[in-house]
Amino acid sequence: MTPGPTTPGPRTPPGSGPTTPPSTIRTVLVDDHAVLREGLRLMLEREPDLEVVGEASTADAALEVIRSTRPDVAVIDLKLGSGSELDGLRVCAAVRDLFPDVAPLVLTTFLDKAIVVRAVRAGARGYVVKNVDVTELVTAVRSVSAGQSAFDARTASMVLDALKGVGSTSEALSAREIEVLKLLAEGMSNKEIGQALFISATTAKFHISNILRKLKVSRRAEAVYVASQQGLL
Repeated sequence: MTPGPTTPGPRTPPGSGPTTPPSTIRTVLVDDHAVLREGLRLMLEREPDLEVVGEASTADAALEVIRSTRPDVAVIDLKLGSGSELDGLRVCAAVRDLFPDVAPLVLTTFLDKAIVVRAVRAGARGYVVKNVDVTELVTAVRSVSAGQSAFDARTASMVLDALKGVGSTSEALSAREIEVLKLLAEGMSNKEIGQALFISATTAKFHISNILRKLKVSRRAEAVYVASQQGLL
């Protein structure tokens, strides 16, 4: 007996199929005030793409929480408990050195040029003052997570002003170093730069070392700022 024709099932309208949810940005909060941390958690977790995965009130606790949770972003206050006045700078530097895939974002009451510049030198990818609008804070978290910088007009001008003249007599960069510098400005790691340029991570690191030496700076963020001033980006 020949089976009859089958009736096709209902078609799924274009665009109505299952969609992949946006990736969640995992965040750790480092502040010595529990009430403030709780407020930040509530504000950030209202956003569907943000999740707070840990909290800490001291520098040592912060590093332990970051080590165990491996977040995308660490929101760090500069003054932590009974530590030094700017203990948060130590956290930024340690995160930069130990957890390069974690983006340090400073959230503090300090708005002083010297402190802002010290934070950048310590590895902060963004600097936000605590009286900032919630929308700006959320934007800053998303920006540093994506490998971008997050400085408002005031803090950005402080950093640029402090770096005026730095590298003004620098040695010219090679074409390859310019390529590496542009990828560095996008927040790429040594491995990612190597993959993009079909070179090893070790070679990418070598080029970055030459870039820092030629621009007469010691940090990647400084190199990007100086290069921007010189019209290299």
